[in-house]
Amino acid sequence: MRNKNTHSITLKKKLNKCAAVFNAYHELQYEYGERLDADPEIVEIKCNVPIEPSELEGAFTTDFYCVKKDGMVCVRECVYREKLLRPKTIQMLDACRSYWLSKGIRDWGIVLNASQ
Repeated sequence: MRNKNTHSITLKKKLNKCAAVFNAYHELQYEYGERLDADPEIVEIKCNVPIEPSELEGAFTTDFYCVKKDGMVCVRECVYREKLLRPKTIQMLDACRSYWLSKGIRDWGIVLNASQ
């Protein structure tokens, strides 16, 4: 999850399962997008999907909204381990999880980078 108005380096790539060009805002998101694209259980990927968590001000996006072969939807947020326990990160992730739960999506998760 990221603030839509935050400017950062953008890595662009065409994923086979994504209708639009995939814009990644950090390496972890880029690598996980490639992994989802190679996963045979995933049939469609939407990246940087706008969300409106009521507890936060501003425009936010969720990293990955994926449709599986069985029609179920999963949502994934990419977070670097060193940022995971920051109060703002926790607040954003909690708001994101609540938002997707309110939309009926139960398969929500966090993707972390490998430990060092």
